[in-house]
Amino acid sequence: MKIILRKDVATLGDAGEVVTVKNGYANNYLIPQGYAIRATDGTIKALETEKKQQAKKIELQRKNARDIAAKLEQTPVKVFAKAGESGKLFGTVTGGDISDALKQLGFEIDRRKITLEAPIKMLGKFEADAKLFMDITAKLSIEVEAEGSAE
Repeated sequence: MKIILRKDVATLGDAGEVVTVKNGYANNYLIPQGYAIRATDGTIKALETEKKQQAKKIELQRKNARDIAAKLEQTPVKVFAKAGESGKLFGTVTGGDISDALKQLGFEIDRRKITLEAPIKMLGKFEADAKLFMDITAKLSIEVEAEGSAE
């Protein structure tokens, strides 16, 4: 029996693939569990249409991510933290702090998508990466300043 996978199945394939399996496996397990549907002419045409729409949607998201990445790379991100006289921070600057600073600039980026090479424990300029979409990453320029020096 030919079926269309609706979810990834480790032994068969990825979602959206048309595969052939035994009737009992399809009727008793895959279809009732929601892993697959029968592959008829209508469902195959619907799958092709869905794939085209999905491709357009992904391309639009990728374009938006590229635009945001270009803006982010041009914008320095200022993070204010408590620091001693020697320039050493009381604590560290984390992805959450950078995410909050980006929010104030109008960019919504989840803290888990911001990666630092090493923890930031001093005042100064640093770089971080922000993963915006599947394969699109923006380089962030971060300036850590002492809290009392805000203009």
